[in-house]
Amino acid sequence: MLDLLSERLGAIFKKFSNKGSLTEKDIDDVLRQVRLTLLEADVNLKVVKSFTSRVRDRALTANVLSHLSPMQQVIKIVNEELTTLLGSEQSKLVAAGHPPTKIMLVGLQGSGKTTTAAKLALHFKKIGQQPLLVAADTHRPAAIKQLITLGKQVDVTVYSEPPENTPDSICAHSIDKAREIAATWIIADTAGRLQIDQDMMTELENIKRLFQPSEILLVVDAMTGQEAVHVAEEFNARVGLTGLILTKLDGDARGGAALSIKSVTGVPIKFIGLGEKANALEPFHPDRLASRILGMGDTLTLIEKAEQTISKEQAEKLQKKVADASFDLDDFLEQLQSMKKMGSMNQIMDMIPGFSSVAKKLPGNIDDTHIKKIEAIVLSMTPAERHNPDIIDGNRRRRIAQGSGTTRQDVNQLLNQFRQARKIMKQLQKGKKPLGLSMFR
Repeated sequence: MLDLLSERLGAIFKKFSNKGSLTEKDIDDVLRQVRLTLLEADVNLKVVKSFTSRVRDRALTANVLSHLSPMQQVIKIVNEELTTLLGSEQSKLVAAGHPPTKIMLVGLQGSGKTTTAAKLALHFKKIGQQPLLVAADTHRPAAIKQLITLGKQVDVTVYSEPPENTPDSICAHSIDKAREIAATWIIADTAGRLQIDQDMMTELENIKRLFQPSEILLVVDAMTGQEAVHVAEEFNARVGLTGLILTKLDGDARGGAALSIKSVTGVPIKFIGLGEKANALEPFHPDRLASRILGMGDTLTLIEKAEQTISKEQAEKLQKKVADASFDLDDFLEQLQSMKKMGSMNQIMDMIPGFSSVAKKLPGNIDDTHIKKIEAIVLSMTPAERHNPDIIDGNRRRRIAQGSGTTRQDVNQLLNQFRQARKIMKQLQKGKKPLGLSMFR
């Protein structure tokens, strides 16, 4: 996410980090390079000028803190101004006084509204809410069927009517269904449209009038850059947006839309999409994204992901196994599977302060194929070998490789990874840093 921007800003700050003091010329040099980097990242020109001007004014007047170098003070100012640019504070969905709360998803064709609707429904389920999905896209062939399929995958009820019925009436009728199943949130998936299509935009206005949603969220593809900003302006003018969901932010190395859209439109970003999986939707925190852009990590999101994946009992069990040196290959496989649920290895490393540069050097992600290979190797071992890998000699390696359909090199690589993981855990244990859920605190 925003790799190019993060990498270039890091290089700029590193270049000036060894200076004991910064002159006005030094600050101007830093900000000139920052300005060029932001423009290359497709950030709006007016936004860039305003941002660098504020940073310059503060950098020239700020009292350098005693425990920070001058460059660290500039980075601190940049971080604070980036957070302000992104929206300052988290903008949460506003629940209606009396449930169900109605959400209307809007956007262009192909922006990912239908899949985002299912992801949003799963988000509500995770926090103990009861969502209802509404198939109000009667224009796109198979849109209703697609939402029903996605609803089954996330175990959420989908309300639909024959496609000849009007979208506004479908949304209005869904309220009765929501009350019937005690749904607390209704998520209406509307048809994709072009902002220049007057008839389709009028249809949205009709849905809004009859459905009366508390939230109107624009689902916008972050990879479209500044076009995403223009789209948000047009939709906001017609239907009055309450928030934005930026999709495909994991595929946007530049990040111009994320940095410009709130400042230009005044509409807050409420969620970001970071992948295709159903759980790849995160509430948007401006301060956390600013921190990740500057390579400072995002430990709060990492902790939240860990708490959703690893139970307290699992964490305590892991702590005990490391303490008494009984951590074995079965435990190693279990931990890899847990980490896989949290996201790719690159994404996890990107959230650990100081590790974003390491993440960029990883040869690839720990994906399903990689996990299956490790699982095949571990399950081809005897219980004694899994418990004590030190007994695995050349003959055993050959047998394990044949049994798992892999190579001896694959077996050697796994054993090396296991030893490294066990070594790191022992070091953490000696330093009395807790493992499992709290290892990132």
